[in-house]
Amino acid sequence: MTIKAKVGISACLLGELVRYDGGHKHDPFLEQSLGMLFEWVPICPEMECGLGVPRPPMRLGDDPAGPRLWVIESGVEETERLLTWVARRVIELKRDGLAGFVLKCRSPSCGNGDTPVYGAQGEKVGQTQGLFARALAVHMPKLPLADEERLRESGYRQWFVKAAMAYKETES
Repeated sequence: MTIKAKVGISACLLGELVRYDGGHKHDPFLEQSLGMLFEWVPICPEMECGLGVPRPPMRLGDDPAGPRLWVIESGVEETERLLTWVARRVIELKRDGLAGFVLKCRSPSCGNGDTPVYGAQGEKVGQTQGLFARALAVHMPKLPLADEERLRESGYRQWFVKAAMAYKETES
């Protein structure tokens, strides 16, 4: 019997009610197409760092090279709260032997390079990785990262599976 590779996944993609509005972004295709190969490790950075559900919508602002996390309506900054949690969680994930991570596209914490960043006047000034995705890329640079939209592409999905399995073998 083959042991499944442990792969992190944005919890909302598995149907967990963790989004800011109390909803989810369940992706049955993803769950069914890769669920037999991977042991999912669901994570919601906003929920786990204590922001709760429901919570006010947030977005990344300032500089795409060093974005900050802002509550849209109030202007309250939550960057340090999230980054304090991220620093601890990434260490735990390294120790737990993840072989990859499936991220929620365009999320301020989990977006994999496609998260919009806004300037002081509310204008889009670029895009970047979400704060959690960025930390994964920095602290686990060889860990395969993908988002649910890219995984709908057959070739990309095949790459991710092979990369996660290879990572599992080299890291175990």
